[in-house]
Amino acid sequence: MRLTDFFQDKIKTLDELAEIVCAAKAEGKTVVLANGCFDLLHVGHTRYLKGAKEHGDVLIAALNSDESVRKLKGPGRPHISEQARLFMIAAIEFVDYVTIFDSTRVDDLLLKLKPDFHAKGTDYTEETVPEKDIVASYGGKVIITGDPKEHSSTDIISKIKSKKELSENART
Repeated sequence: MRLTDFFQDKIKTLDELAEIVCAAKAEGKTVVLANGCFDLLHVGHTRYLKGAKEHGDVLIAALNSDESVRKLKGPGRPHISEQARLFMIAAIEFVDYVTIFDSTRVDDLLLKLKPDFHAKGTDYTEETVPEKDIVASYGGKVIITGDPKEHSSTDIISKIKSKKELSENART
């Protein structure tokens, strides 16, 4: 078995997730959807996802595709491919399922899955979540989880570049 096969049972299509969510809700389980780019996985991401899981029985993490990350973050991103990001998020024990989506927002996933909770990080408030009206339209609730927004992939990338430049300048 290849290492990438190990978490394959967690990686699902939208149609597969719709069936899983329907079955989970029929069993009285609570479903949470969290989403993000998760380009360079860091402690803020894991705290966000852990906080999301604390609100439900089933946590679905939806990852922006490489194309949608470029739309959101610019042409140099993502640094980590969507397949690698899928694997990394699937490897997190408290994440139940992972999927990829191509748009910059999760509107279609929310409308098809209708999770009980739509989790966003602390860089949002319940009022500023772009999909809040969609979530309200089917009776779901927006939740804010994670620690204060003191971590970001962009900041990590900047620190690495700065250290590299300092090192290169010291050699000249």
